[in-house]
Amino acid sequence: MDVRKSVIKAEFILLGITALFLCLLLGLFFHDRREAAQPAYLETERPAAPEELHPPAPPPLDLNAASEEELTALPGIGPELARRIVAYREANGPFPTVEALTEVSGIGPAKLEALEGLVAAGSETEAPEGRKDEE
Repeated sequence: MDVRKSVIKAEFILLGITALFLCLLLGLFFHDRREAAQPAYLETERPAAPEELHPPAPPPLDLNAASEEELTALPGIGPELARRIVAYREANGPFPTVEALTEVSGIGPAKLEALEGLVAAGSETEAPEGRKDEE
């Protein structure tokens, strides 16, 4: 009979712990429901202007006026190649077109293509659109 009492006592303890756990869960459930019933506010950021997302491209660098430092900022142009460009310009005069840049040692079609839109010859930046075709 003593064994039977200890089993019943253990069952009551287990039943009490289970009841306590269920009450805790029920309290959490009602707490969450009360918070969900309150209106939620969502703050949104202001929409960005297209100019902020995609700033305008800088104007092309004038090959006939650029310094060695400015030329080295271009992709694929190191200090040595920049020196050769400036030396060629000083020896042969200004570049008439961007394509004339291929006459400098170390600049081929691939490098010229990489510089497309980033450089211009002085006359190309100043000439009106219709005048390019006439030259």
